[in-house]
Amino acid sequence: MQLLNIGYGNTVMVERVVAVINTGSAPARKLKELAKNSQRLIDVTEGRRTRSIIVTDSNHVILSSVQPDTIGQRLAALQGGYHLAEHRDGAKEEES
Repeated sequence: MQLLNIGYGNTVMVERVVAVINTGSAPARKLKELAKNSQRLIDVTEGRRTRSIIVTDSNHVILSSVQPDTIGQRLAALQGGYHLAEHRDGAKEEES
């Protein structure tokens, strides 16, 4: 079981994360509102600005003040994954 740091000492199980989305769109705000109405919203922002929304496989919606890109990088590091840019850099080195 691996835990993902989502800010201010809060963690979520990596295996449960379905999506990490930006809060700027209307569908993201709608998702937040629906989760709040059905009591599935978890706010871990500590009163700060919400920068990302994490959706879990249990349909819970978690609000975090950590940037979505940062959470994505942390997920990739925990899962041993790599980014497309790293893959391209590796391909260029092999061609040389």
